[in-house]
Amino acid sequence: MSTFPHPYRAFTAFLGASFGAGPPPRRQFLPAEFRETLLAGAGERLPLHAASILEWALAERVHDAEYLRRWQAGEVSRAEERALGFAWSPAVVERGLASSGATLAATQDALALGLGINLGGGTHHAYRAHAEGFSFLNDVAISAQWLLDEGRATRIAIIDLDVHQGNGTASIFAAESRVFTVSVHGANNYPFQKEVGGLDVALPDGTDDAAYLAALQDPVFSALHAFAPDFVFYLAGADVLEGDQLGRLALTPAGVRERDNRVCHWAALRGLPLALVMAGGYNKSPQTLIAARLGTLEAALEAAGLRV
Repeated sequence: MSTFPHPYRAFTAFLGASFGAGPPPRRQFLPAEFRETLLAGAGERLPLHAASILEWALAERVHDAEYLRRWQAGEVSRAEERALGFAWSPAVVERGLASSGATLAATQDALALGLGINLGGGTHHAYRAHAEGFSFLNDVAISAQWLLDEGRATRIAIIDLDVHQGNGTASIFAAESRVFTVSVHGANNYPFQKEVGGLDVALPDGTDDAAYLAALQDPVFSALHAFAPDFVFYLAGADVLEGDQLGRLALTPAGVRERDNRVCHWAALRGLPLALVMAGGYNKSPQTLIAARLGTLEAALEAAGLRV
């Protein structure tokens, strides 16, 4: 019997064997010992469940079949590995499938409970037929397509507040009027060739809490209100924090928590199912990153209590 005062849970690929105890594939990623600290903190707030591996057939609804076959088989060029950001390995494939499986499980929880959580995910740089930026499967795009195909949603908003534009997601859904992609990102950050999404808000280096939250209010919430979604994905990137190794903005922990509060409350007060994924975070201080991640969970759980 659950000891938590709520029905929510989080899915994560971090409990799988593909992560193990070895070093992360990039030095900017959260070290293994701090990953355990994150899991322990999250586990104090809600139950954690190991992610199920996504079926390749579901990935094929979004990604090119030959592209997936090559990645499954390891027939990947050095140029493709450089674009991804690290070398191919069976563990990379397993992590991508597990992360995408966690996002699908969170999507299904959102439908059933109003809120679903992946303590990871947000690989928004993956295109239909090529990998980029630590992303070879686009987990949110796969789950959004599943919703459309299964008739579980007809107007999907993807609120991407990672510091990097969700270029892969924007490209995948460029011709899909039922999906509205919103990206608030650093103007001078990767990717340096941006895609055109439903709404793109490019912020200058050093953007602080006040300027960021003002942009969230208008144009973001104004555009979301006009679109009137019936399902919401939220990519709650912590790489907007000052001190991020791959970000150029300057939000404080309090500013990130307020951002999360506003997004989660916006969805909850409208009764919209919300699937939350964590997206990027590469802070010089692992403790700062972990605190931000746990704050995102708390914001989502607090807002979920407002649902009727």
